[in-house]
Amino acid sequence: MNEISRAKRIVIKIGTSTLTYETGRINIRRFELLCKVLSDIKNSGREIILVSSGAVGVGVAKLGLECRPKDIPGKQAAAAVGQCELMYLYDKLFLEKSHKVAQLLLTRDVFEREVRKKNARNTFERLLTLGAIPIVNENDTVSTEELEFGDNDTLSAMVGVLTKADALIILSDIDGLYDSDPNKNPDAKLIPYIEKIDEQIEAIAGGSASGLGTGGMTTKIQAAKIATSHGMTMAIVNGSDPNLLYDLLDGKQAGSLFLPQKA
Repeated sequence: MNEISRAKRIVIKIGTSTLTYETGRINIRRFELLCKVLSDIKNSGREIILVSSGAVGVGVAKLGLECRPKDIPGKQAAAAVGQCELMYLYDKLFLEKSHKVAQLLLTRDVFEREVRKKNARNTFERLLTLGAIPIVNENDTVSTEELEFGDNDTLSAMVGVLTKADALIILSDIDGLYDSDPNKNPDAKLIPYIEKIDEQIEAIAGGSASGLGTGGMTTKIQAAKIATSHGMTMAIVNGSDPNLLYDLLDGKQAGSLFLPQKA
């Protein structure tokens, strides 16, 4: 049995590449399956907090842009359009399974100012008490820096700390952490368990595999350092098959598991 199998409150981060095709448009089949699996997990009695990327990528496609904007106002505009589409789909698909959703758009100052942090924590707690699924994203439309959190990987870890979650699961476009870049080395081996994030682990972290997202393994390792140092177990699994969440929560080996650091 792994540590995540005992988790009651779980933060799940969904990357852009999990939700969309290379065109930036929604992968409807995967999106629907993901919401179905998460609804079933919630029905089992676990609390789910979703940190969802994808707003900029979806907005780019919906606006008919040829590529992701390089200027901040362009990205903010794309995010504003894409966020509407994402929440519409989440609301529709979760409601079909009798679950309510709530949108929370956060900026870094929420975590840096004690009053705002307390207000955010209270909102999360009340939403979970009311049975809603909080869906979190960075507030891209007002952020003045391109990567205020260093991608939603870091944001998801910070949300986990804020809400005192038991575990963090990052759904990515890769099976987990490999001992070398699997795109370049066909003999690369998956590392199933990471007990400590040392210099060697940090050294093998690579860049983003998708042109639509902003993160890569480096930001996932950073998220793992935050999560595990606060007593959370973190897993990286391939988001192309949402059913892997069942394996993970049933205590089976799936992806890469980062074990919490003991005090």
